[in-house]
Amino acid sequence: MTARVVVAAMGNEYRRDDGVGAAVVAAVAPLLDELRAPGFDATGVGPFGDPLDLLGPWDHATLAVVVDAVRTGAAPGTVVVVDLGGPGGSEAVDRRASSTHGLGVAGALRLARAVGRAPDRVVAVGIEGGDFGNGTGLSEAVDRAVGEAAARVLDLVRSVRPCA
Repeated sequence: MTARVVVAAMGNEYRRDDGVGAAVVAAVAPLLDELRAPGFDATGVGPFGDPLDLLGPWDHATLAVVVDAVRTGAAPGTVVVVDLGGPGGSEAVDRRASSTHGLGVAGALRLARAVGRAPDRVVAVGIEGGDFGNGTGLSEAVDRAVGEAAARVLDLVRSVRPCA
């Protein structure tokens, strides 16, 4: 059986810090390629503008890591990791955190569970945004957080990869 990990970027690169998901996935993509091995596949996908777009790419994955900008009230650039659980699990969602998308990842996960397409486990890696105005490029604080978020994502991916 092959373990499959999907690392998905959420957001809009034309809304400044909302593009951080794509920046993190771009940073980890070459390393995901290096981690591939017999019985293990890891892929970066996105950016997606709507969490419903996760349905399909993350279906039945061993682990789905969703990277997105969040608003929790913390300082811009703060990295937050929230384990949303598996198909039958409960969601340990910090109610102060919210996606910049209408439905949110937790809602997409509930839907995936309802239709029998959920990943075994979903972990959200959020980066507190500060500037969601029109334009490209991340704010300084959020740009500095890309490396930390990428390291967190890679730790999650490696936790699933079978030992060689």
